[in-house]
Amino acid sequence: MIKHLVPAIMLTILMTLLTGVAYPLAMTGLAGRLFPYQANGSLIERDGKIIGSELIGQNFTADGYFHGRPSATTAADPNDPAKTVPAPYNASNSGGSNLGPASKALVDRVKDDSDLLAATNPSTKVPVDLVTTSASGLDPDITPAAALFQIPWVAKARGLPEDQLRRLVEENTTGRLLGILGEPHVNVLKLNLALDKLAKKS
Repeated sequence: MIKHLVPAIMLTILMTLLTGVAYPLAMTGLAGRLFPYQANGSLIERDGKIIGSELIGQNFTADGYFHGRPSATTAADPNDPAKTVPAPYNASNSGGSNLGPASKALVDRVKDDSDLLAATNPSTKVPVDLVTTSASGLDPDITPAAALFQIPWVAKARGLPEDQLRRLVEENTTGRLLGILGEPHVNVLKLNLALDKLAKKS
């Protein structure tokens, strides 16, 4: 029995070191050298200061900025740790609301949000991603249609021509990977940084 047990233990130790230590370290080192920006979290800097990551959305609420998707993430209630309170884009508590299509709370929330948005741009249908959350609650991107829908209120708040903002959205739209994979999308943080830069020039 010992004759069979020793090789099995040795093989287990070898494979653990190979696949659990050597391989992850090699891949981490390789990724850090070949793709340093992505390996370090795709962090975005402004004036030498890290202001976010292009992988995690931020909760823009002012009229002078483009808004992202709703977020259902939560955080502990400071007044009662047994309860939670809404905390949009809380990266430490990623998740959706878990409300299904038959949920009255979800239907009411989407209807209310849709009505509010429709009032800001009555001539255009409200894009679905502006009233629905992502599964993670951290989605940093919106569709080009969702960005274009917001132009009237951003233009009004910033005092900028709508045509100029349409060009800005087009310039910050990422197309399909290799022309076929995924959908065109706009990173909200990058778009708002470009908006700030444009506003300074105007």
